[in-house]
This record gives sequence, C-alpha cells and structure tokens, in this order.
Amino acid sequence: MQWQKLKPPEPDDPICCCECDLYQYGCCCDCEDLDEAFNRHMNKHLSNYNSMTTVLCRWLKLPSKSTFQSPVFGTMAENMEISLIPALLMLPLLLKVAALHYLLGITVLTALPGLVLWYYYATHRKKRRTLFFLTLALYSLAYMYYLFITEILPRGDVSQLQVCTVTSGMIFTIVSLIHTKKGPGFVTAALHDSHSHSQEDKKESTQVNDGSIQSAASPSGTPAELQTPKEGLGAKWSRCPLCKIMRPPRAGHCRTCGSCVQRLDHHCIWINSCVGQANHRSFLLTLSVFVLTSLYGISLVLCSLCPHQYLMTALFYCPGVYTQSSTALCFTCAWYSSIVAGGLLYLLVAQVLNISFNVTEREAQLALRNKTGQSRLWGLVVDTGEYSRGFYQNWVEFLTMTDASASPRSSLTDLV
Repeated sequence: MQWQKLKPPEPDDPICCCECDLYQYGCCCDCEDLDEAFNRHMNKHLSNYNSMTTVLCRWLKLPSKSTFQSPVFGTMAENMEISLIPALLMLPLLLKVAALHYLLGITVLTALPGLVLWYYYATHRKKRRTLFFLTLALYSLAYMYYLFITEILPRGDVSQLQVCTVTSGMIFTIVSLIHTKKGPGFVTAALHDSHSHSQEDKKESTQVNDGSIQSAASPSGTPAELQTPKEGLGAKWSRCPLCKIMRPPRAGHCRTCGSCVQRLDHHCIWINSCVGQANHRSFLLTLSVFVLTSLYGISLVLCSLCPHQYLMTALFYCPGVYTQSSTALCFTCAWYSSIVAGGLLYLLVAQVLNISFNVTEREAQLALRNKTGQSRLWGLVVDTGEYSRGFYQNWVEFLTMTDASASPRSSLTDLV
C-alpha cells in the first residue's frame, strides 16, 4: 500500500484530493468514495466554466473554442509550458554577460550546467515530460550557427566547403532527430496477440513435422528433434503491473511516458521521448552527427579567433580575444559548445559500449541494483552477460532489429 502512495499517478488513475494542487486541505487518504466525490466536484465546476465561456462568447459575438480548434493548435497548447521562456531568453543574455570578462565567463559557464542539472532533477522527481531540454538543445544549435554565420564567416578564415559541411551537419542532425521522435516502439495488446498467433502456427508446424518423424523413426529410438527446448520466447513474456498488458522480453515501463516500450534503454530528456527498439539506431546517429558537427564547428571558430595558437591550447589561452565584444562572445560560445559536446560525447561512448555488450541502460541499472552485473572499463559499462553473444553479433543484432509493431503514438505530438 505504501508503494501505491509513492508511485506517480498513471494517466488512467482517478485523481485524488491529495494529488491536486488546488485542494488546500489535501491529506494522504485512500478513500475511493472521497476520490469519486472530488472528481465529480471538479467535473461539475469544469462543465459550468465551459458553459459560461460559451455564453460569454456568444454575447460578445466571439468565435467559440470549437471554431478555431485544430490539431496543430491543440498540440502546441498542450505542450507549451513556462520553462520555454528561460531557454529562449536567458541563454543569449547569460552568454553575453559571460563575454564581458573571463572571470564572469568562468562563473556563468560553471553555474549554467548546475542550473540545468537542478532543473533536470526537479522534473525527474515529478516524473513528467518537459520541453525545456529539447528547446534548449535546438535553440543552442540555432544560436551557435547564427553566430558562426554572422561573426566568423565575415572574417574570411572559413572556406565555402567548410560552411557547407557545418550546414549539412546541422541539417542532418535535425532530420535524424525528427526521425528519432517518431516513436520508440510502444508495447500494445495487439503485439502479444500477433506473437501468440505466430507461436501457435509454429507449434502446429512442429507437430506436423514431429508426426512425420515419429512415423519414420523406430519404436525404440527417440529422435533428437522431438526434444523441445526448455526456454521459449512465450515463457519470457511478462505482465506489466501498471499497463496491465503482456510485454516482450527486455521491454520496460517508462513512468514519464506512462507506457511500456520495446527494448527500453532510457528516457532521454534531451529529445523528450524514450529510446527504445524502434528509434535506438536513429538516436545513436543523431548523437554521433551532433557531436562531430559540434567538434568541427568549435575547431573552425578557434582557428579563426586564435590563428597563431595550437587547436588544443587555443581554448585555454587565446590572447586578445576579449578586446572586442564580438570575438569575446564567439570565444565564450566555443566554451559553451565544448561543455555541451563533452557531455554528449560521454553519453555517446556509454551508448557504444552498451551496444557492444548488448545491454541497455535500464538493464544496467537493474543489474547494479540487484548486484547481478559486473562493472567493466572503469565503470563505463555494466556487463550482465545475459544477452551478449560477442562484439560482432551484438552489433549485428542492434543494426538489424526492427519494430515489432507500428506505434500508435506516431503522430504530431511525437514531434515535440
């Protein structure tokens, strides 16, 4: 019962009075009658509000809500949140403040990742989806590209081929991100039904083959083909305690999305979606292209700002860069991009190692919690040894895996 109180409410769960922010006398109750009464009370007020709004619109001769409602507008209204404002307004302001002096740059660039981590843990604790990190990533990419075109390109140190390479990398990153957002491969009830039908067909074909083998074999001998394996795919399916549906092996329930995902790796806050069987390859491609484009763009900026310095030392020592506001801003943005690229490079290395050992991030966390896995390569990867079949076979399985069913959530809402 205590676990039921602590777990976040699912979309179909009835709202409780202690879970509503409007109820000032909230208590940790388990009374279903009180919950139903509270739901009726809230629905009554909502219906009265809707009727009053309709009457007011008719009296003022304004279009009602149903007149201008559209799928695009509804999607934008549902996903809009107040956290978009800091990502769009505070980032250029903080970077310009950091460009005033190198001490301010050290302070701002040290505090900025701390603020992002604080917001991450705040949203992670509430188990809800947020557009803050996706907006911050896309806006940072667009703002860095804008400064590259307006400040670095006029200096004449960058060729047209290099500009085309950076532009192609940015476009390829966005296209790959859109493909990643199409869906991780949600588990549905139809998935288990199709699996059951395929298992029945295989069983019937096996019985037919066994009958022909038994008629040809001697009475005293037992053919080896009659021995059925102890482990089958159907025995590994389990019922999700939250979704109440049967899910395949390696599937997991994401509390943030509120659904089970095939071969769940993790819920990525930077794309505001889960990473699963259907989009894991495109997620790895997006990560790789973004890191490579960022590193290449940073190298072009440093070579333009500090032409007499080595590339590895220009990021730490670039004399005269703070004499002009434009060069100081570009140098600060190079540092900001280096911090972001460093974090994503670590994530990329961790993903590559997990794929090499055929383990997902969720399975690694469960193995560490249950003490059934071994840490390898200085703790960068956890080897469970359950699904690994060797380096080559693990990558072949990753590159050839397909979505077992079409995701019903591949709609406009997945793009945000």
